[in-house]
Amino acid sequence: MQAEEALRLSEERLRTAFAISTVGVLFWDKDFSLTEVNDAFLRMTGFSRDEAVGKTWQELTPEEFHPESWRAIEQVTTRGEASPYEKQYFRRDGSRWWGLFASRKVGDEFVEFVVDITDRKETEAALRRLNEELESRVLHAVTERERSEAALRQSQKLEAVGQLTGGVAHDFNNLLTIIRSSVEFLRRPNLPEERRRRYIDAITDTVDRAAKLTGQLLAFARRQALKPEVFDVPERIEAITDMLRTIVGSRIRIETDTACEPCSVEADIVQFETALVNMAVNARDAMNGEGTLTVQVDALAEMPSIRGHAGSPGRFVAVSISDTGSGIPADQLGQIFEPFFTTKEVGKGTGLGLSQVYGFAKQSGGDVAVDSELGKGTTFTLYLQKVEREVERDGAAGRGHWNGQEEDGRGCRVLVVEDNIEVGRFSTQLLQDLGYETTWAANASEALKLLEEDARRFDVVFSDVVMPGMSGVELGREIRQHYPNLPVVLTSGYSHVLAEEGRHGFELLHKPYAVEDVSRVLRRMTQRRG
Repeated sequence: MQAEEALRLSEERLRTAFAISTVGVLFWDKDFSLTEVNDAFLRMTGFSRDEAVGKTWQELTPEEFHPESWRAIEQVTTRGEASPYEKQYFRRDGSRWWGLFASRKVGDEFVEFVVDITDRKETEAALRRLNEELESRVLHAVTERERSEAALRQSQKLEAVGQLTGGVAHDFNNLLTIIRSSVEFLRRPNLPEERRRRYIDAITDTVDRAAKLTGQLLAFARRQALKPEVFDVPERIEAITDMLRTIVGSRIRIETDTACEPCSVEADIVQFETALVNMAVNARDAMNGEGTLTVQVDALAEMPSIRGHAGSPGRFVAVSISDTGSGIPADQLGQIFEPFFTTKEVGKGTGLGLSQVYGFAKQSGGDVAVDSELGKGTTFTLYLQKVEREVERDGAAGRGHWNGQEEDGRGCRVLVVEDNIEVGRFSTQLLQDLGYETTWAANASEALKLLEEDARRFDVVFSDVVMPGMSGVELGREIRQHYPNLPVVLTSGYSHVLAEEGRHGFELLHKPYAVEDVSRVLRRMTQRRG
């Protein structure tokens, strides 16, 4: 009786499951042909019971889903049940629907349950399409934004180039006017000696101003050839404080707070002092010649974020120059480091001072920040990387003035390497006027051939840096390798090699150079060789 009751309950459960309207029930024989299905499955497929019974799983399953079916068959035959899996089935009309299948082994038969998930799959597909469309739209929007930003940056670059070109042309035309007018007056016969000296001095001063202008432009572009050396920042500030007082005037009080020891950096001392002077002049003009200028030095554990750029790790020395002036409007803070941008009256500033500070800071591995409040003043802070090496002491405290005795280059033979015909002709004539014997090579290859023939003919090589083919630096390396006792002096108005990597251990003369500089350097190099 108990066995019969158990059988009855089992059959009742099966009939109940079989009658569920949302779950399809399929019975398969050992060959996986259908022996029975419930009404729910028939509604899912559109088959009648007679049409469904006897069909194999291959007839109901699209071919691309056969691998999933084979895995389920293997699982149910070996383990007694198969993990739930998704696949498509054919309907009677040939269309497809999605089902979630799970099967178990019951005696010699297999029973399988299936839930129609077509709506869910279609919803997922619609969401995927929507997501892809959204991603495409976002990508398109981002691309358009980047294209617009690139166009804006290009426009800003062109505007900056235009402003830069206009400023350079204006300033250089002014300088050229002075030079040309002076030359025309010098050509006049019977010109008094006093006026002749005046015009010559005007030309010399104008050339110096032109060289300073190009130096400021290269500083902004971070392309000047720096001469880095280790120095103590507070010491240098104390050394030029008196000069700063002279520059800003007696009505401006300078206060210094340089209690930072040791605070050594590795940078170009001349450019560092120039940057301080430029910031001090800017502060003086902001205060209309009256107020307080504070110079402060601090050691920092890292450089803070500046103009939206993340800060830099490592130890830094911060040199701040604060004024009590009128302050800078917020809408101008983003432009103050641009070349030729100035808020000063016409004739009272070139707009290159702060751009030199910016270029020097960047090329030295640091940065410059500005903090300003209208009516209260402005603080410029120059950040330079701190070093632990000892300060370099140069026994030669400074360069002496030309005394005219160094004109005598007699007995000294110079190999001049210069590709520019005008400069080459002028350089050789200048050296000959100083008493040197010269041989002119138009390029590095020609110079090397002359050295291969007889390097003993020359006491020193005087070479330009920027030349077609082998550069002056590369030539210097070749000479250093094959003729180590032959000194090399390089000269250049600008070279990206020098700007990025320094002087490479060679003596360097910057164009435009003075006669006394050429004479002094060549004499020193030949005496060192002797």
